[in-house]
Amino acid sequence: MNYELMENNKVFLKGIVSSEAKFSHEVFGEGFYELNIKVARLSDNFDIVPVTVSEKLLAGDCFALGKEVAIRGQFRSYNKMVDGKSKLLLTVFVRNIIEMDDSINPNIVELTGFVCKEPVFRTTPFGREICDVLLAVNRAYNKSDYLPCIAWGRNARYVKTIKVGQKVDVVGRIQSREYQKKLSDTEVETRVAYELSIGKIHLSQDEQREGDIQLA
Repeated sequence: MNYELMENNKVFLKGIVSSEAKFSHEVFGEGFYELNIKVARLSDNFDIVPVTVSEKLLAGDCFALGKEVAIRGQFRSYNKMVDGKSKLLLTVFVRNIIEMDDSINPNIVELTGFVCKEPVFRTTPFGREICDVLLAVNRAYNKSDYLPCIAWGRNARYVKTIKVGQKVDVVGRIQSREYQKKLSDTEVETRVAYELSIGKIHLSQDEQREGDIQLA
């Protein structure tokens, strides 16, 4: 596997297993399972993060319900048919179980990807600036993950200036949030959305070098 494509998508999570593992799919005879990890924020709140884990890592009790676990992996997306429609789903693909380290932020994502849709900038009724952006992050075997990101304040003002196709480096955390989906005049369903909350973002070095060459 291309080592560079391992380095452009890195996740560290530490939290409590909050759901039983359920079978997801099989690849070349290896089964993969889905479960949730409850990850504390720096505030008193928490995020519920979906993860995908190989049956080989489930052999012990590391992912038993209620167990605290620390993992490294990649933030990934895939399309799944739900009610006859293709839906983009997000998950952390677990590569390794690691030792606990309470000195590290329990939710860290580092990505290098390409802006693949025009950023959407808006201001809330309370005057808070927000910008949504979708990143395409290359994966091995000519695949890509499409990851929704959200920036706030100064980062939002910066993100809205980035052009489609530009390459960026991002550091942030996986964020879960509930929202209400109106199904009919009388029926409302509570759903959960996932995105990467941007802490730091800048153009990649090779993107900056290309700009320097054009200016020269």
